[in-house]
Amino acid sequence: MPYLIIDKIKIGVSACNFGARVRYNRKGADRVGLLEREKDAFLWTPVCPEVFAGLGVPREPMKLVDGNGDAFWTGRARVKNKKGLNVSAVVRDGAQAALACLKRAGVEAYIFMDGSPSCGVYRTTLKNARLGKPPGVFGSLLLKEKWFLIPALDLESPLKWWDWRRRLHAFVYLKRAALKTKNEFYALWHNYKFLVQELDRPAADRIGRALAKLSKRPAAADFDRLKDDILLVLRQPTTLGRVKNAAEKQMSYFCKHFGICYPEKLAAERDKAGFVKRLYDLEKRAVAENIDLSLAPVLYRQTR
Repeated sequence: MPYLIIDKIKIGVSACNFGARVRYNRKGADRVGLLEREKDAFLWTPVCPEVFAGLGVPREPMKLVDGNGDAFWTGRARVKNKKGLNVSAVVRDGAQAALACLKRAGVEAYIFMDGSPSCGVYRTTLKNARLGKPPGVFGSLLLKEKWFLIPALDLESPLKWWDWRRRLHAFVYLKRAALKTKNEFYALWHNYKFLVQELDRPAADRIGRALAKLSKRPAAADFDRLKDDILLVLRQPTTLGRVKNAAEKQMSYFCKHFGICYPEKLAAERDKAGFVKRLYDLEKRAVAENIDLSLAPVLYRQTR
């Protein structure tokens, strides 16, 4: 059986992806709405650090100068708007206010707008990547919190969302888990190892060896280090090729157990949304029939 999360995970989200028209050019998109009914499985906290800074809508576009968001928080970089005005002070206040809001909400994950000098994590420009200095000002704070981070644009792809969703559930369950014995950790690793191997085989091998070397009565710090290693792998970005391979393997696994023959190759499947929907349906069937889910070790199931 997979592990189950029975309460709604709290997720923060850049407000411009929650339908709020708060971008500098008065635009926004409801990318969370693309999840349709599944969005109701989570509790959402939308924030906009630039609006919290009091910069208003519309506003002049901004850029980082003399460094990235990490350098900004040590005073080595600044934020200037298109007119050359230094807006570092208010941007700092806005980012800290947004972070405080997310902490009060108790979020464990955040959906960010990459390409933004404030919310960007891996890019701080949507045009020429060479002009960006990632992470952004707010993105730097998000990385320091070690929350599970999801690029907002990936919500447009059913396949990428399937990947982030299964990893988010695994991340949150492990983060919350109070493991007290080596046997408990072994049992969890038995469920997690295939997912971790898929994402980073060398790291999975190191974690397996470290777990084997634990004493019979490990210290809490030993468990914490192993948990941190697994959590790091679960939240790191991956490639679309790996996601496709994982989805095909999961479909093949279900076909084997249920004796059905859906198309297993995404290359031959024009309707990727339909392919992913079948995966979700088969996940539900696997839970009902007490079948291990292999590459999706944790699922959300609301109690009634």
